[in-house]
Amino acid sequence: MFALSYDTKRVLSLAIPAALKHLVDILQVLIDMVMVGMVSVSALAAVGMSMQFMMVVNVLMTLYVVGGNALISRFIGQGRKKRASALLYSLIILASILSIVVTFFGYFGSETMFSLMGASYDVVVQGSMYFKILSLGIVVIFLDTLLYNALSASGDTKSSLYIKLSSAGVNASLNYIFIFGHFGIEAMGIAGAGYATIIAYAFNVIAYIVLLKTKDSKLHIVPIIRTKDIKRVLKVGWSGALDRGISSLSFLVFVSIISAYGTTQLAGYQVGLRIEGIAFMPGFGFSIAAMALVGQNLGAKNPEQAFKMGVISGRIAYIFMGSIGAVLILFPEFLVSFFTKDEVTISIASSYLILVGLAQIPLAIMFVYAGALRGAGATKTTLKINLFSLWFFRVIPSFIAYKLGYSVVIIFIIMNIETLIKGIIYWYVYNKKNWLYIKI
Repeated sequence: MFALSYDTKRVLSLAIPAALKHLVDILQVLIDMVMVGMVSVSALAAVGMSMQFMMVVNVLMTLYVVGGNALISRFIGQGRKKRASALLYSLIILASILSIVVTFFGYFGSETMFSLMGASYDVVVQGSMYFKILSLGIVVIFLDTLLYNALSASGDTKSSLYIKLSSAGVNASLNYIFIFGHFGIEAMGIAGAGYATIIAYAFNVIAYIVLLKTKDSKLHIVPIIRTKDIKRVLKVGWSGALDRGISSLSFLVFVSIISAYGTTQLAGYQVGLRIEGIAFMPGFGFSIAAMALVGQNLGAKNPEQAFKMGVISGRIAYIFMGSIGAVLILFPEFLVSFFTKDEVTISIASSYLILVGLAQIPLAIMFVYAGALRGAGATKTTLKINLFSLWFFRVIPSFIAYKLGYSVVIIFIIMNIETLIKGIIYWYVYNKKNWLYIKI
């Protein structure tokens, strides 16, 4: 009988729950899009574009999440659970303060953001309405992201999966009630989807707080603030945040190029992107596993084992993502048909899925090795790679192709060539091993 090694089992024990949690995340977004898609194509495009704006919001979250992950995992590897828990308390305060800034600018600047992206009038109206609601509840989104990542860094991904399964049910039920109007509640359309999302996030935060108060939790909330540890987090986090900021800006510019082709092309891209998110599932899971295990082994002063855990995570991710890529290539129209019946949108989204299906293996490399590097605190390295790759191999060539009059499919091809190049770069940097000796 085939027996898995101890290290492989450790990777799988973290990666599978994280991957399944990510799958539930994606399914929740897809359910939102299916229900909103029943309202109108403009509403569908508006929700999709709002998700792109949330990538910008993730920049601030990255400021404390990436550095927090790296430091918490090292503290756990050193056996310093109380120190890790005290750091979590400090980060909860920091996240709450930062969320106030996002709420203000998100609520009052939403219409301007959608207009600058070149969206049609209907998309601007519905998108700004949806994003204002998200902005008002951004504090629970910030805390949910922090608590999930902190537990993952400590080696607990199962609890987050159970919490997410419960909140996904809450979100789907409230979508049905709020969007279409049931049980005496007036139909709210796209606004209903926003309210349902925020309530589901609030449910998550409450569940995490209850979990952290239990005796068996790997982390607790210890009301101690260590300024030194916060500085260490921010030292790692600033380059991670800048990395995420540049990536988000790149994607926003990229989406604006696609939106210039028209609402139907934008909707097709958004649908394809959400379906592709299912393929991200194993990559995300093994990225989390690599981040946690690399950080813990570096904390335990075992760099060779840290390197090995990243390699094992990567190899398993190749298999999973390559398999899902084959499904995307073989059944694109069938997958897209669940989200829209518009023939042009189906055609565009199907072309997108076929192309990204071919790029799943280099995407797996990018996911896992980037996660391992961030777990080691090598955020300056990932910043340099993403800055160079996204702008010189994706954004600029896509803009040129659009100006020359090429179809949106050519833009998708350029995107996948950039993914391949970035995967090769990450493979090279990871195997040089210089990142194993970074101090944070």
